[in-house]
Amino acid sequence: MKKLLFTVFAAVILLSGCGTVQSIIKSSFPYTATLVISKASKADTVVSVTSTASSFDEIFGNQSGSDYIRDVRIASARIMASDPNDKSMGMFKSIKVFVSTGTSGEVMVASRSDVSEHIGSSLVLDIDNSLFVDKYVKGNSVKIRLEYVLRENLTKDVSVRTSLSFSSSPASKK
Repeated sequence: MKKLLFTVFAAVILLSGCGTVQSIIKSSFPYTATLVISKASKADTVVSVTSTASSFDEIFGNQSGSDYIRDVRIASARIMASDPNDKSMGMFKSIKVFVSTGTSGEVMVASRSDVSEHIGSSLVLDIDNSLFVDKYVKGNSVKIRLEYVLRENLTKDVSVRTSLSFSSSPASKK
């Protein structure tokens, strides 16, 4: 009985088409970027930093994976300290995350305006999933811009890693 169930499950996966599988893979893996918060940034001042994000498809060379998805929305956003890895994200008073292709505008996908001083080394951001971000995620290069206000001046540069996960619907390859 277990073998039959497994066989049926495998057949359903294979027969459902590459589009659905690509959609599941594409929305299951985040876009990540490491950004450096400079010690030269002044407290109580809006500052921004930009970096190119990488995805599962780019890492494994699957450049056509985005052809199988549509209606892409932000599903979650998180920022974590990476160097030093125990740095509190309470160093921020507020933070906004924007995505762009580098050539066609940008859109804010996440923010947090009430960061607690003792939040810890990881911070979950409030997302704005009311917009479709297909044109940004399907581009050749996704850029992440972090706009932030520091609570106090830093004594050294701090690296933070952003992780943006997206949800999508399957689309047939043209």
